[in-house]
Amino acid sequence: MLQISSSACRSILILQTKFIGDIVLASALAKNLQLQYPGVRIVFLCEAHFADFLTAHGIATEVVPFSRGKMRGSPLQRGRELFRTVRTLRQHRFDMTIDITDSKTSRIISGLVNARVRVGYFPTERPLRWHERQPTNVRMKPFGFGKKHYLYRYLSPLEALGIALRVRVPAIRPLPVETTRALALLARHKIQPNAFIAVHAGASFVGRRWQPERFAEAIDRIVRQTGLRVVLVGGPDESEATDRIIAAANTRVVNLAGMLELETLLALLKEARLSLGNESGPMHIAAAAGTPVVGLFGLTNPVRWAPVGVPSISLRPSMPCDCVGGDLCRRTDPSKACCVWRLEVDPVVEAALELLARTEMSLEAAV
Repeated sequence: MLQISSSACRSILILQTKFIGDIVLASALAKNLQLQYPGVRIVFLCEAHFADFLTAHGIATEVVPFSRGKMRGSPLQRGRELFRTVRTLRQHRFDMTIDITDSKTSRIISGLVNARVRVGYFPTERPLRWHERQPTNVRMKPFGFGKKHYLYRYLSPLEALGIALRVRVPAIRPLPVETTRALALLARHKIQPNAFIAVHAGASFVGRRWQPERFAEAIDRIVRQTGLRVVLVGGPDESEATDRIIAAANTRVVNLAGMLELETLLALLKEARLSLGNESGPMHIAAAAGTPVVGLFGLTNPVRWAPVGVPSISLRPSMPCDCVGGDLCRRTDPSKACCVWRLEVDPVVEAALELLARTEMSLEAAV
């Protein structure tokens, strides 16, 4: 095991080029590294639109933008993006690189940056081809600390480096200015903090989105029994799902989908009594904010991806799944499977009511 002194590690590059849920889970890795190496400069390689979120909350000192879209473009676009990225990264003269993306591209970048300490998975998630190599000199397990959740895939570098695990779950506090903004939005719609359910009906693939009409029915039933309000959240590209919920629901809901930056979304979710939604980034943001979560899963296994650090219930239809997605569904790929469509309304309503009752008792005990 390679031991690195605090004075010898002044700058660390974390390669995490995926989605906001992965970024949130990886924030726990960054916090542990900051505790181990006081004053360390942590740079994330990720999509540019995550930069403000990472730097404002102290997860990263800086973000070097990386476009996954360009890496799926023409050979010329890929070459230009790779050259620009490596040239920018080499200017930082990193002491350590940690590759938690574990892709062909991230391995190339890690090798070309050529830091003194290079941490990577062994074995890799996808077996290396004959012409590929793993450029690391510190090998980490696919999942560290004997755990199966993806959080521990992103915490695995700590075990490989012999660093004590002090921050065990992501916990991200909203910025005061964003809390003020979120409270103002709620006040505009006459909603009190801790008196509403935040509902996220989107996901990266249509097959991972529970049917909007079922969301609407669940919302109506939960509101009738609790008197809580409902706020819809999501990205600007998720308007179809939110529009269908609004059309089908008898309950008056507030639609803030497409209106919130990530920093404001975190603050809004912090004020929610409960978060209900598909397995996606906002689910992990809600958990990091400390809000109880009901997560709706399809082929993705909650053992790997359930919200962590808060009271939660993860729902998933029985498996193996009788396919309901037809040609739309790639049955072996959790990111392209429609299994969540088989989830009925009753268990979702029951889970929400159970979690509300359980956490209400916790709130009363705290008072």
